[in-house]
Amino acid sequence: MNTKEKILLSSPHLSDEGYEMQFVDEAFATGWIVPLGKNVDEFEKELAAKVGAKHAVALSSGTAAIHMALKAAGVGAGDIVFCQSLTFSATANPIIYENAIPVFIDSDLETWNMSPLALEKAFKKYSPKAVIVVHLYGLSADMDRIVELCRKHNAVLIEDAAESLGAKYKDRHTGTIGDYGVFSFNGNKIITTSGGGMLVSDHEERINKVKFWATQARDPARHYQHSELGYNYRMSNVLAGIGRGQLKVLDQRVKKKKEIFEFYRQELGGLDGVTMMPVHDWQEPNYWLSCFTTNGPVKPLEIIEALEKENIEARPIWKPMHLQPLYAKYDFIGERVADRIFETGLCLPSDTKMTVEDMRRVVNIIKSLWRQG
Repeated sequence: MNTKEKILLSSPHLSDEGYEMQFVDEAFATGWIVPLGKNVDEFEKELAAKVGAKHAVALSSGTAAIHMALKAAGVGAGDIVFCQSLTFSATANPIIYENAIPVFIDSDLETWNMSPLALEKAFKKYSPKAVIVVHLYGLSADMDRIVELCRKHNAVLIEDAAESLGAKYKDRHTGTIGDYGVFSFNGNKIITTSGGGMLVSDHEERINKVKFWATQARDPARHYQHSELGYNYRMSNVLAGIGRGQLKVLDQRVKKKKEIFEFYRQELGGLDGVTMMPVHDWQEPNYWLSCFTTNGPVKPLEIIEALEKENIEARPIWKPMHLQPLYAKYDFIGERVADRIFETGLCLPSDTKMTVEDMRRVVNIIKSLWRQG
């Protein structure tokens, strides 16, 4: 058994100042530990203000936020939804919740996100109700071209910014460029509420409708009356308190994530066959996870296993949706760039509690593999 201290991929990191407990204590002091409440209302306002959105609704998860975005977009049974293939399954699953039909879109090497060329090709074959683009690992997609295509074809654009809170595309926060933006506060995200999500939009009427659906779609009647299908999707007042505290340190977390990425880039970027995840001058990533691809002498799995033996957590890149057994029957548009990123890529430990010594442990193990290779 390895007794060295474990280095995690990305774990919850509470503020040193104890901001979270101030808001949580208030919820307990008032006895308001149920869904909804002051913390929920304020968290919605504070996050919307932070990213530059007009309206927000706090929900139980990022998955719930994607589901509600699809409903708000009018997606229903039999509708086509274009979805980035290189992503986590939570991006695609809500399409099935609504009995819609996913069509998976390839990525490009320039962004690792939805390829505008593949998207344009898909629009020639299908007329989708909505498009879900993902800002993978905190890297923004090529949004100008994607927005242009969606507007041209009257498709609602949903941004899955679950991994990219705090990231920007041309000075605009990811999640605020399309019609709807989705954030996640899962335990491994850049800030966390343990579990939770947020849907943002400039469409006030649609956000109000989501609040109605997400609160069991209860009609404004003295008795319990329901005219539409509802969901138990609202965030609790306690978790929202954690979120308010975490939001205060978001900029600190982005700064630390960038420092981690720059350390890896300096130490590993020169290794034979290694290409760090793409960063451009038109974007400001949040560097949620530091990733690279390699076609050199050492395979990603060998790296992951070597780190694992030293009690260090690393992960493969997300397996594309079109390669998943659940989604194998659905169409895929592209040149299988997503496949190549998955096959050659890995995610390095990017925990904001890591020290320079921790990062040095990681790179020394990887460098030793290259020397042996």
